[in-house]
This record gives sequence, C-alpha cells and structure tokens, in this order.
Amino acid sequence: MLPPFKNIPTLYAYLDGQPLTKAALIAWKQRVVFLPNKLRRILRNYAQKQKITAGAVFVTRTGKPLDRSNIWREMKALCARAGVDPDKVFPHNLRHLFARTYYSLERDLSRLADILGHSNVSTTRIYTAESGAVHAKQMERMGLIIT
Repeated sequence: MLPPFKNIPTLYAYLDGQPLTKAALIAWKQRVVFLPNKLRRILRNYAQKQKITAGAVFVTRTGKPLDRSNIWREMKALCARAGVDPDKVFPHNLRHLFARTYYSLERDLSRLADILGHSNVSTTRIYTAESGAVHAKQMERMGLIIT
C-alpha cells in the first residue's frame, strides 16, 4: 500500500450528491489520487476563472456537486452522438481504461495495484486481462516454430 502523505488538502466526498459523514467515510477505503502537474495547473486555472475557492470544482447547473449519475448520463449522451452503443458505457470503464493503459506502458502490476487502491494484486489482474486474440498474436510474434 502507499505510504501516508502529509500536506495533502482535505477532499470532500459525496455519494449521489450528498456529503458523506465521517462514519460513512471510515467504512470506505481511502485512496490517494495522483494528478499530473499539467492537470493540476489546468484545474487550478479553471477554479480561479470560476472563482472557486472551496468545495466541489465540478457542479451541476443547480450548483450540486457532480456525481456518478451525472457523469454516466453525459458519457452515454456523448457515446450516442459518436455512434457507440450507450449500453456498453459506464464511468467505471474509465478506471479500466486507465489500468490497461498504465499496464501496457509500465508492465508493473504491483505498482498499478497500489495506484488503484487494491490490497490484492489478483483484483488488479482483472483490469489488465487480455483476450485470447492478443495472446495468439503474441505467440505468433515469438516465432517459436522454425521450419
């Protein structure tokens, strides 16, 4: 697991737009979210332009924090416009996409498990599982049969 970090600002946690109590948060696994410096600068500039000094950065038209249902609805609308079957789209797919991309670049399952907050690497393997077609292609590239 990742070591505790000092000087990280408090994040507010919401579930379906409602703030979670401290008791509810204790039951949830804590995760550290790493943001690349470039993204931090973009978010800081956005917050300054929007005059956001505290609370949620992304809110609905009514001022409530965005929750997973808002993001899911937007993802489905975007996919429908792009011709992608909306029934195959879920916000959790982004987590899988990140995991597969990270693993394809770094090939470090243990570190990926830490980043995703998994206590067991077996859970992380599910995110990086490849199809039989990928395995077959890799076997062909190895050129094990010489004639």
